[in-house]
Amino acid sequence: MGKVAFLFAGQGAQHPGMGAGIAAASPAARTVFEAADSVRPHTFEQCRQGTKEELSQTENTQPCVFATDLACARALEERGVEPDVVAGFSLGEIAALTFAGAFSDKKGFELVCRRAELMAAAASAHPGAMRAVVKLDAARVEELAAEAARQTDGDCWPVNYNSPMQTVVAGSPAACAKLDGLVREAGGRAMKVAVSGAFHSPFMADAAAGLAERLAGNEPAAMRVPVLANRTACPYPADRKAAAELLSSQVASPVRWTDTIRAMAEGGVDAFVEVGPGKTLSGLVKRTLEGACVYNVETPEELEAASSALLARKEAEGGR
Repeated sequence: MGKVAFLFAGQGAQHPGMGAGIAAASPAARTVFEAADSVRPHTFEQCRQGTKEELSQTENTQPCVFATDLACARALEERGVEPDVVAGFSLGEIAALTFAGAFSDKKGFELVCRRAELMAAAASAHPGAMRAVVKLDAARVEELAAEAARQTDGDCWPVNYNSPMQTVVAGSPAACAKLDGLVREAGGRAMKVAVSGAFHSPFMADAAAGLAERLAGNEPAAMRVPVLANRTACPYPADRKAAAELLSSQVASPVRWTDTIRAMAEGGVDAFVEVGPGKTLSGLVKRTLEGACVYNVETPEELEAASSALLARKEAEGGR
């Protein structure tokens, strides 16, 4: 019997108007936005009416995407669709953990707001850049990043292993600029990533320390469904202090998304549902697993289509 995975979208998927449709269609989704507004007033309004520029600011992006992710997942759950495993890309990991019961909605939202503040501060203190490299495999990108760092006496690290032929690199502006040429010479393509800092790199060490401090005494609780961690592509440990260390260090560590998707497939997942704004993660799944069955849930129409298909599948398989 095939398994279902929920994938929670990350930063970069945001867009004006996100969340409005799902909130209108689902009481469970509306409850999520109400909880968000109780912590950070006008979050739902910002999701619905914020400009592209406003929503691109880290302090706004992360709370708004988190709320939309969780709202979409809860809307699916309300329809009777339950995942066997979940994962979230970068900030989506906190939404995945919250959905799984590691945090209450309020605590999860408070944590993601603090995470956004810490990452914005670290980006300001340690200016950096990011590049998405395509048409080259991860091993080649690792070599070129090391060469760019050597030639500039700077910093350059692979930080997001998105799919077999897409790896995101972060580091100093000079090293990333050097990487552009090296990638071109190697037959690949490097594209600037519109972010405010070198996320998931050692430049985020201050943010990781701040999160560790925030999580002390507020470690993740037991989870009702496995959550695969960005840093390890393995389930979060049951030990609460170990789980807190894994989560706090995530912001300064690479996202091993390709390994995460492959681990899910090897564990029996054959249906992937991206919850939240955009279709970035769906595209990465398709580039990693040939013929993968993928759904998106952001709009009421997508909610209806995905829930109907997954519930019909469950019935055909004789339930779970």
